[in-house]
Amino acid sequence: MNFDPTEEQQLLAASIARFVERDYTFETRRRIVASVEGASRDVWRTMADLGLVGLPLPAEYGGFGGGAVDAFALMEAIGSALIVEPWLATSALGAQLVARGASDALKRRLLPPVAQGTRTMTFAHAETDARHTLSHVAVRATPGDAGYVLNGTKRNAANGAAADTLVVSARSSGGDAERDGISLFVVEQGAPGLSTHPLRMLDGTRAADVVLDGVRVSHDAAIGVTGNALPLIEEVTDFATALICAEAVGAIKSANDATLDYLKTRKQFGVPIGSFQALQHRMVDLAIEYEQVKSMACLACAAVDTERDATRRARTVSAAKLRIADACRRVSQESIQLHGGMGMSDELKVSHTFRRLTAIAQQFGDADHHLARLAALDR
Repeated sequence: MNFDPTEEQQLLAASIARFVERDYTFETRRRIVASVEGASRDVWRTMADLGLVGLPLPAEYGGFGGGAVDAFALMEAIGSALIVEPWLATSALGAQLVARGASDALKRRLLPPVAQGTRTMTFAHAETDARHTLSHVAVRATPGDAGYVLNGTKRNAANGAAADTLVVSARSSGGDAERDGISLFVVEQGAPGLSTHPLRMLDGTRAADVVLDGVRVSHDAAIGVTGNALPLIEEVTDFATALICAEAVGAIKSANDATLDYLKTRKQFGVPIGSFQALQHRMVDLAIEYEQVKSMACLACAAVDTERDATRRARTVSAAKLRIADACRRVSQESIQLHGGMGMSDELKVSHTFRRLTAIAQQFGDADHHLARLAALDR
């Protein structure tokens, strides 16, 4: 399989690199993370002006019609620069669910403002005791006057407190763990009965618990056929998982580069510690991890773009996430150890990269989850 980027993808990568160098230095990122919202609307508008927000959205709704392979360079840059703006929550999750499953009227209302950078979205799905199981949904959607009434609590919705629009999963029939009976609804921030409780995550990103207490939504707010949303949820979650694998590629390269620079400048016994053979061997191992991770991430992104068989797509994505979760753990811990005590300093970018890699290893399922998923798919 040819993983060489096209000319258009190379131009996009160069544009993203200029944006990061000009507008998203590490110090800029630290100020944004320390702010109340934890993200910058100005940076978000700049990303939209560059076409990055609308990159994976359909062209007829203001996007560019790209796929995961097209967004690979962007996700590498997000990982390398530790960008905290809600691109994944908006473009790869919330808006992606709308783009792939909603009515034309809902797409025309929601997607153009997303592509223009005037609307952010997220997907509120995770719940207590779900443990990465996508079919575990306890929030209830009860039929009511001209629509549904939503009740329950969602956990750790990325950008959940700041998002303008939430896509919420709720069960319209069946037991909490059944595959059938799950529906998706669009809920606007500030809707009566909706409350969010902001959370600051380990890696500096923001999330929120979302409480739905008698939230009323119309039939028009439903995405797709009610009671049959799980295949769409699995498809979009695989898409986002492949993209977070690409983000890990950028973060791992950043950690490796920072560690190599440190080994070249830190001296002991009058010589750079990078001249010690034992440390050179460890850096070679980290370089191998990077190359393997990049190959697996490319394969996963290609699979979610082209594979129409859900089982084969899921197998490829889980294999990639399993390998990348292990690499995130190893590279993050090795980079800190090779930096010594300095590696834990908040002033060094590598300490922030360590936290993000630790979070990526868990996001959308840890190694144990994807190993179990692979075993189940192969039965």
